[in-house]
Amino acid sequence: MLSNLFENGTESARVAWSQLPHSDEGELDGAGLLSTTTSDRNGVESLDYEVIENYAYREEQAQRGKLFVIFNAGVKWFFALLIGIGTGLAAVFINISVENFAGWKFALIFNIIQKSYLAGCLIYILINLALVFSSVYIITQFAPAAAGSGIPEIKGYLNGVDVHGILLFRTLIGKIFGSIGSVGGGLALGKEGLPIEGGSTKYHLSSRWLQGFKSDRDRRDLVTCGCAAGVAAAFRAPVGGVLFALEEVTSWWRSQLMWRVFFTSAIVAVVVRMAMGWCKSENCGHFGSGGFIIWDISDGQEDYSFEELLPMALIGVIGGLLGALFNQLTTYVTRWRRNYLHKKGNRVKIYEACLISVLTSVISFGLPLLRNCTPCPDSDPGFEIECPRAPGVDGNYVNFYCSKDKEYNDLATIFFNTQDDAIRNLFSAKTIHEFSARSLLTFLVMFYTLAVVTFGTAVPAGQFVPGIMIGSTYGRLVGIFTVNHYKKLNIEEGTYALLGAASFLGGSMRMTVSLCVIMVEITNNLKFLPLIMLVLLISKAVGDVFNEGLYDEQARLKGIPLLESRPKYEMRKRTAREACGNQKVLSLPRVVKVADVVSILRSNEHNGFPVIDHTRNGERLVIGLMLRSHLLVLLHSKIDFQHSPIPCHSTGGSRAIRPNFSEFAKPVSSKGISIDDIYLSSDDLEMYIDLAPFLNPSPYVVPEDMSLTKVYNLFRQLGLRHLFVVPRASRVMGVITRKDLLIEEETENSATMELQSTSVRGQRHERRRSAAENGGDLERPLLNGLLVQHQR
Repeated sequence: MLSNLFENGTESARVAWSQLPHSDEGELDGAGLLSTTTSDRNGVESLDYEVIENYAYREEQAQRGKLFVIFNAGVKWFFALLIGIGTGLAAVFINISVENFAGWKFALIFNIIQKSYLAGCLIYILINLALVFSSVYIITQFAPAAAGSGIPEIKGYLNGVDVHGILLFRTLIGKIFGSIGSVGGGLALGKEGLPIEGGSTKYHLSSRWLQGFKSDRDRRDLVTCGCAAGVAAAFRAPVGGVLFALEEVTSWWRSQLMWRVFFTSAIVAVVVRMAMGWCKSENCGHFGSGGFIIWDISDGQEDYSFEELLPMALIGVIGGLLGALFNQLTTYVTRWRRNYLHKKGNRVKIYEACLISVLTSVISFGLPLLRNCTPCPDSDPGFEIECPRAPGVDGNYVNFYCSKDKEYNDLATIFFNTQDDAIRNLFSAKTIHEFSARSLLTFLVMFYTLAVVTFGTAVPAGQFVPGIMIGSTYGRLVGIFTVNHYKKLNIEEGTYALLGAASFLGGSMRMTVSLCVIMVEITNNLKFLPLIMLVLLISKAVGDVFNEGLYDEQARLKGIPLLESRPKYEMRKRTAREACGNQKVLSLPRVVKVADVVSILRSNEHNGFPVIDHTRNGERLVIGLMLRSHLLVLLHSKIDFQHSPIPCHSTGGSRAIRPNFSEFAKPVSSKGISIDDIYLSSDDLEMYIDLAPFLNPSPYVVPEDMSLTKVYNLFRQLGLRHLFVVPRASRVMGVITRKDLLIEEETENSATMELQSTSVRGQRHERRRSAAENGGDLERPLLNGLLVQHQR
């Protein structure tokens, strides 16, 4: 994937280079530039996770004391608290709204069908259609970025790619109200969270005390907290949310972030628990004590025998096959939908969602009508489940189109119901033979097809709950055959439904650790932990044979260039120089004319430019990297323009550098300033800019013959956007070992903990003495040297 990006970047650079006037100052021989920069045609842009240690940054850091460090850490924890509270309240609102809409809908329909099933069917279709229409209208007209699950976009953001619009406030609002309409409307999809980061200048939420969170690095931490909080709120699984963020979406992790993410998930769990306690007092309408996705099976199967491992392993194989097939089918359908259907405009998207809503309503209402009712089982003295249940009340054994009182419709029990209640029925214990194999197979085929067709429509859509529905259906089907084969009384079909749900999620999403913990947390049963681990490992292994995970496939369809955890095998045979190509690198002189900067920015879409200068003996020297966004800020502000092409004396007191470091930050999830938005007069175009105070003087550099595999790992693990490729160095200034990085106070016993040093270290004091005799040039940082060398 990376090699393709490099080849595409090489081609675009070659076209841009052919359109530029070539000069000796504009060409840089013997060096290359690797980047993940993508064009605006794909609607994505790389993020700058690297710290730009320019003069403005160093000045700002020098003014900050220990009090600011403590304050900054406190603000980060405060934001984690706000994210946890906000996500928990959003989840409570969504679940209460969905459950009340569903409760009112089913209560009304059950009252109507007592008189006329035809009228009940029409009302049922119209209610679902109205809810789905509200959802798709919000998405198409108000928040297009809220469509889908949002996980591929968030995964791309944490991987270093910004998809415009995913972190805007309107996206959060669209996600909340769109989920209420789509899930309440009965579509074959689930609720999915999307994190949001505040402080956008677009909504006038900027503040001086928030300036420390304008960098992409700090936003990455907030988005990670929001991602974990969303999963924790959806499943009441705080530990599972943390592991989901770690395993599935993040490309970079550290221990400090782990603490904040776990704190955020814990706050979500507390908020959700408090809301559930308040709703138990009948303050939430139809919500009652349910609604949040948790299915307690602690009173289910007590133990399992060795003979059951074979059918359980079979569930894992089925999950891997069906999960891989689901990924492939959704890829085909999504590609066709994007290439042919959605290109026709928002009106077609609305028609499509409404048509799928009508189809889903007809199937969920009509298929149970074709199923013969089943007599209720003989109730034991300790049997607490009512059969049949009263109309409009959630539970097992639904009386739907039955001629007798003591009968129930098993297909309506899972079809004509909310997904949460249907899963609860499939997971339920002590309900052997509640569902027939024919009904389960019918539901599996129809719901599987509906899930494939619905996935990719212009509504908020999660895949966790539909995946659990599909997996629990064939898991319960395998459980029926197991019960009939082994003739044991202690086998529960609900246990196999749980294993089926885990296997399908593992076969589709290819997660193991986080899914295992989530399934344990939502079922409240640790006894089945080894079995869940078994089916997850099998399903993931089977699915990996055919294709990649669901979110990776969807990210590729959306044009999000993810850097996977492992480089391709072919990269071992290539070098960094080969990845760069043979084109000459477009560079800038240290003092550049404003007209030249405007010409370069208009003629290409590069986001980083090497800056070159000349030493005293006339040798050309690469002094750093200048970002396109920083050039646009300088052009827009105009305060650093100068009349002379001579480098400025920034540290000599002649004039101060006015822009602070926070002014160079890109707005949240937007394209920022464009060259077309900047007005420059003819006098402005004749002026100059000294780029030395604003460039990154210490970009990451690799030798040209380094293998592309090592380059890939370095690029991804450091979260880089640009990487210089230079010729092999002619000399070594020194060697850094582990001890050089352990900065701590020396004690009398420090000698006993010293690590083995290299022979180069023994020359350190000699180098320092010789440097002092030569004026200290070797010890002075490059940036400071550039800013003061013209004062001599």
